[in-house]
Amino acid sequence: MKTVVAAAIVRDQKLLLAQRSYPDDVAGLWELPGGKVEDGEAVSVALEREIAEELSVRIGIGRGVGEPVVLRDNLILVARHAWLVEGEPVAVEHSAVTWVSAGELGAMARAGELVPADAVWLDDLVALLGESE
Repeated sequence: MKTVVAAAIVRDQKLLLAQRSYPDDVAGLWELPGGKVEDGEAVSVALEREIAEELSVRIGIGRGVGEPVVLRDNLILVARHAWLVEGEPVAVEHSAVTWVSAGELGAMARAGELVPADAVWLDDLVALLGESE
C-alpha cells in the first residue's frame, strides 16, 4: 500500500491551503499541501521533504488528523497537524496559497472548492483550528 501525506499547517487559528494547478480534474481546487511517501521513507520525513519542496518552508509535525482516506485500491492519504518552523509559504508547485479560518474552510467545502479527499476531514480540521486558540 502506497501512502500520500498531507500537512494541516496551522498558524493563528488559520489553516494553510494550496491551490492545485494539475491534474485537470482538481486544478483550481484547494488542498492541504503534501505528497507521496517514498519506499522506505517515514511519513514525517516525507512530509517535511514535500513541504520544503512545495512551499519553501520548514515545518514541525504533530499528531495525525482524521482517519486515513482511501484514494485508490493501493493508495491512502493521511494528514498530520503541522506548524511553521522557518520561512513563509510560497506557491512553488501550486497556483496559490492562502490562510483560512474555520468559517472560511467550511464555506469553501460547501462550495465544492476543496479537493474531495481533504473535504472528508472538514470536521477534524475545524476542530484542530479551535484547539489552536
